[in-house]
Amino acid sequence: MLEHLRDAAPGGIDVYFDNVGADHLDAALVVLNDHGRVAMSGAIANYNATELPPGPTNIGLAIKKRLTLRGFIVTDHQDRMPAMIAEVGGWLGEGKISHNETVVDGLENAPRAFIDLLRGANTGKMLVRL
Repeated sequence: MLEHLRDAAPGGIDVYFDNVGADHLDAALVVLNDHGRVAMSGAIANYNATELPPGPTNIGLAIKKRLTLRGFIVTDHQDRMPAMIAEVGGWLGEGKISHNETVVDGLENAPRAFIDLLRGANTGKMLVRL
């Protein structure tokens, strides 16, 4: 994990969006530049844990690098949704941004799709088409 991140960002990272936690966050903490920022919106790696998972093994880097770790939930910004839809919708329509989806057909395949989502077998959003 760490080597892949170092290869992808040889100059380090200034901003990291974390919705996985666990080893992904550990790797990001190593590669973050001084004064880097982390937006924390989830920890899917731990959602099915049956025991309390350990915290980041290298959280001391947050101090050494003077990082900012901030949690947020999308509903904190619900009032901004109409403006975001207008702006991002325009970008999508103009082809300025794109998105990936993994689509599974049939409600009967929803349980497998959910398991695959938790295993990371999807690219982008995991959708079940009815």
